Amino acid sequence: MAPLSLFSLFLCFLLLLSPVISTNSEGNALHSLRSRLSDPTNVLQNWDPTLVNPCTWFHVTCDSNNHVIRLDLGNSNISGTLGPELGQLQHLQYLELYKNDIRGKIPKELGNLKDLVGVDLYGNRFEGEIPKSFSKLKSLRFLRLNNNNLTGSIPRELTTLSNLKIFDVSKNDLCGTIPIDGPFAMFSMESFENNKRLNGPELKGLVPYDFGC
Repeated sequence: MAPLSLFSLFLCFLLLLSPVISTNSEGNALHSLRSRLSDPTNVLQNWDPTLVNPCTWFHVTCDSNNHVIRLDLGNSNISGTLGPELGQLQHLQYLELYKNDIRGKIPKELGNLKDLVGVDLYGNRFEGEIPKSFSKLKSLRFLRLNNNNLTGSIPRELTTLSNLKIFDVSKNDLCGTIPIDGPFAMFSMESFENNKRLNGPELKGLVPYDFGC
């Protein structure tokens, strides 16, 4: 009976630890993000990785289960890059990183965050292409990527995002043509302006969508 009792105690110990481990993975992801960022005004000063979870950290919002659902770091005077660890924030609904000095590519791992409703990355120095993986974000309603240095064509996969209400990629260096299917039929031309190599609405059957890229 003794070995069985010890085994039962061990199982109970694992069960008690499981929510902490789960929540801590989000804290680890955010701490990895912090290590990539320069923070001259100390907006991330209380991001302490030794805490059980990140729900008491500034600019982080959690739900009743201590899962991170919002990251609000817009206009925070931070710089640096984003990494694949953001893909570990599996319950994230809002990613607000607008008006900073963040550069590099937008991580394709953001496409794994199925609960995302709003992504605001405008006013930074992101470069590279818009990730096609964003097409997996079926809850996405707001995607603002304007005022960056993004290149390439607008992924046609995004036309499947039926809940998308706001889409802004103005003031980048995108090329090709503008999609006309799905939610893109509703977006104004202001959402695409100031992309010198973007050639207007797609002419299906006449020119390829990535014409001019």
